[in-house]
Amino acid sequence: MSKRPKVVIAGAGFGGMQTAQSLARSGADVLLIDRNNYNTFVPLLYQVATAQIAPEMIAYPVRTILRGRQRARFMQAEVRRVDFEGQMVETSGGMVTYDYLVLAMGSRPRFLGVEGAADYAMPLMSLEDAIALRNHFFECFEQASRTLDSQRRKALLTFVIVGGGPTGVEMAGALVELVRSLKRDYLGLDWREVQIILVQSGDNLLINLPARLGRYTTRKLLRLGIKIFFNTKVSRVAEHSVVFEEDTGDRHERMTETVIWAAGLEAAVVEGTAMSAKERQQKLKVRSTLQLEGYDNVYAIGDLSYVEQDGKPLSGVAPEALQQGVTVAKNLEKQIRRRPLKAFGYFNKGRLAIIGGYGGVGKIGPVLLTGFVPWLMWLGVHGVYLPGFRNRLLVLLSWVQNYALSDRAIRLTIRS
Repeated sequence: MSKRPKVVIAGAGFGGMQTAQSLARSGADVLLIDRNNYNTFVPLLYQVATAQIAPEMIAYPVRTILRGRQRARFMQAEVRRVDFEGQMVETSGGMVTYDYLVLAMGSRPRFLGVEGAADYAMPLMSLEDAIALRNHFFECFEQASRTLDSQRRKALLTFVIVGGGPTGVEMAGALVELVRSLKRDYLGLDWREVQIILVQSGDNLLINLPARLGRYTTRKLLRLGIKIFFNTKVSRVAEHSVVFEEDTGDRHERMTETVIWAAGLEAAVVEGTAMSAKERQQKLKVRSTLQLEGYDNVYAIGDLSYVEQDGKPLSGVAPEALQQGVTVAKNLEKQIRRRPLKAFGYFNKGRLAIIGGYGGVGKIGPVLLTGFVPWLMWLGVHGVYLPGFRNRLLVLLSWVQNYALSDRAIRLTIRS
């Protein structure tokens, strides 16, 4: 009897998890490796950071997801190096061999060479990042409520968000809502001192959506009291300040204790894979079948892979990774059976972004949406895709409390 092929999947994000689930009945032995024993619903990280929902509501145990799939196993370990020639993966738990490998380790912040950004800016890539931000926000308000130094207080109440994409826009709107909910708890603060600043290097927000939606988003955020610095970059981040540089070359410094980095990502390549990296984002070059160039038995998906469609690179959103996971699973089944592989084609079901104040934007086919309808659609779509019935129910109840009662029940500062 021939040995069953062994498929190793490195990374339990959207793409890796989808691949593992889709391969469950393929006849192959599947090993999923990740440093965390849970899958994180990344689109809602900013809501954890702004105390709308609890961390455990967007984390779901990997072993529970794989339960009942006898040929799918999970290993909690960190992937350190890949030996393509020897078909081995070095992890913190030892060496793992494979017949087929799927690289799905996701991405990490891209600090663009900005001085001090890696040391003092706060990213939002993981559950740990979200909890750290939430702790930081509450600590800022606590310190501001008791300091007698007006300049120090203004710095504590100045929040700078770098990047005008969906993460930056959603964080800015959520911060406004958080501030409103805290006014009853910090009666001694002068709330006019609170400043939320969104920094965008270009001249519009949400550049992956039509320009009209970006302009609508700008008007909405300005009405919420957010300051937007267009055509501006961050040239330096320090422990207590940030330096802005306009396209004209003018620079000015702003005192702040909070710089949130939402200005871009790069592939989380590990040792042994950098030789396939492409361009500044360090993404791995793949064929149309999502196979890594030069290796027929290795696939790369999600934020890790460089994929073009209609002459443009894919943007790296969760639906792309999910569809790539399905395609890779089908191609692995075909490859094991020595059948022709299928080229990947992304079907764009639409894009939605939530702004705040019951506002959102979206593009569904040729239809552009603004206002309450895309806001409601955004909540519905993310509620449906969230794994686990209990998680969906708890998030729904939290949303009702947040939006109907304008209250944040989750205000704990938790230290690790």
